[in-house]
Amino acid sequence: MPKARKTAANPLSRYKVPILDRTLDLLELLSRHPEGLTLTTMTEALAMPKNSVFRIATTLTLRGYAERDEGTKAYRASRKLLSLGHAAVGGERLIQAAAPILTALRDATGETALLGTLAGNHGVVLDQVASSHPVKVVVEIGHAFTLHTAAPAKAMLAHWSPEAQKNFVQQMKFPKHTRHTITSATAFLAELKQARQNGYALDRGEESETFACVAAPVFDHRSHPVASIWISGPSDRVTPGSLDKLGQKVKQFADQLSRQLGYQA
Repeated sequence: MPKARKTAANPLSRYKVPILDRTLDLLELLSRHPEGLTLTTMTEALAMPKNSVFRIATTLTLRGYAERDEGTKAYRASRKLLSLGHAAVGGERLIQAAAPILTALRDATGETALLGTLAGNHGVVLDQVASSHPVKVVVEIGHAFTLHTAAPAKAMLAHWSPEAQKNFVQQMKFPKHTRHTITSATAFLAELKQARQNGYALDRGEESETFACVAAPVFDHRSHPVASIWISGPSDRVTPGSLDKLGQKVKQFADQLSRQLGYQA
C-alpha cells in the first residue's frame, strides 16, 4: 500500500497569529450568514472554545464590525465591515457616483435599482433605490446573494478571463431553488458566455419565481468588472418578453457609471 504524501507546509505559517486567524474565521463565517448567528452556532461551526468566540464577537461589536440583536442574541456583520470590503472597488466614490444613476434607472424602468459587487463566494448589495410601485422588491444594504442565481454576479463573472472563470466555477455549488435554477458548472459557464455577448445578465426566477432581475457590469479604469447595477421586480412586471429590452436599458446606465470611473471602451 503506497504511503500518503505529505503536503508541504507554507513556510510563512510559523508567523501566523492564532487570535487573528480565529478572528478572521469568525468574520468570514458572519459574512456568509447575513441573517445572523448565535454564539452557540458560531462556536459549533468554528470548533472553537465558546469563551474565545464570545470574546472575539464582543470585541468586534465594540469596534463596530459586528452587531448583536438583543432579542435573538444573534451576531451579524455590520455596515462598517461592509465598508472595508468594498473599499477595494472605490468604496464611497463608487456609491456616490452610482447614486444618481440608480435613481435615473429606477425612474426609467419603474423597478428597484441596485448596486452590488462580489465578495468571495457570494455577492453583496451596496446600495439601492426602491421602486415607487406598491408591490416592489426591496433588500437590505449588505444583503449577501448567491452567485449561480443572481444576475449581478453573472454580469461580473462573465467578464473574467476564461481560465479564471473555469477555475472559480468548478469550485461553486449549485443548489436548486426553482425549476429555472442553473444546477451545473457547464450550464453556468454557457450562461456567462451568453451574458458577455449580450452585455447584460438575467435572473429568470432562478432564486424565486416571484421576481426577476436584469444586470449589467460596471468597469473601472483598468477595464475590470468591479460592480454591477441591476433592476429587480415582480415577475408579472419584469416578464420574459421584457428582459432583453430592459437589459439594453440597464446596460446603458451601467456604461454611464463605468465612464465615470474612468473606463474607456
